[in-house]
Amino acid sequence: MSSLICNRVGKVWTAAGGLEVEALREASVAVSSGEFVALLGPSGCGKSTLLELIAGLEPISSGEIRIDGAPVTGPTPDAVMVFQEHSLFPWLNVEDNVAFGLRMKGAPAAERRARAQEVLARVRLGKFAKHFPHQLSGGMKQRVAIARALVGNPEFILMDEPFAALDFQTRVLMQQFLLEIWEGFRSTILFVTHQIDEAVLLSDRVIVFSAGPGRVLEDVKIDLPRPRRYTDPAFNDYRTRLTEHMAREVMRTQEAEDAAG
Repeated sequence: MSSLICNRVGKVWTAAGGLEVEALREASVAVSSGEFVALLGPSGCGKSTLLELIAGLEPISSGEIRIDGAPVTGPTPDAVMVFQEHSLFPWLNVEDNVAFGLRMKGAPAAERRARAQEVLARVRLGKFAKHFPHQLSGGMKQRVAIARALVGNPEFILMDEPFAALDFQTRVLMQQFLLEIWEGFRSTILFVTHQIDEAVLLSDRVIVFSAGPGRVLEDVKIDLPRPRRYTDPAFNDYRTRLTEHMAREVMRTQEAEDAAG
């Protein structure tokens, strides 16, 4: 059973002119295999930074991050990122985009093709394997990005506001699609969002971050059966609880910006 432990993680960035900016302060998060965990908080609270640290894309400043007991010291195939922008290679077709990571690992061409086709079929894009990114809708591009993350069977999928750039209709469809994929693959998902309804709709737990420097304020278990309905009174109870957190931390962010100005 895989596990992720972030123990009192801190991150300090060095900005222009040598100014140090503290993004995270003693942030502790624990995630078990198969969970869907949302990270919720105001802009600048370090949610995306934490994902980058877990993925090994940036070094931590303090604390530790461990996957299955092993410290994360650099990029790892155990944790892959899906960004807000799909980041597909425009010169590669869908199949080759999905298989790119396997190619970098030296997998044989036949294996890459078979695995990419298998995953594309499961995300309902098999008919578009030879299409190029410019021929796809926004939602389809994000499905390709998710397929690219899934193709290597990672233990953890780290999603940084993957639906933020989509219109409302596409976003709703992608939320339902993501739940289907999660239930089918049973990967562990960490999902950054600013949207309270999205966090309650999708996740098993919502980890609420303070205004920057980010600290964990509360770990909220979403004890609702699936599929969930926005009109469920219990859904609204969670929405109200999380809205109070967000409103308070957004005001703290604004006050800090006013003081700095």
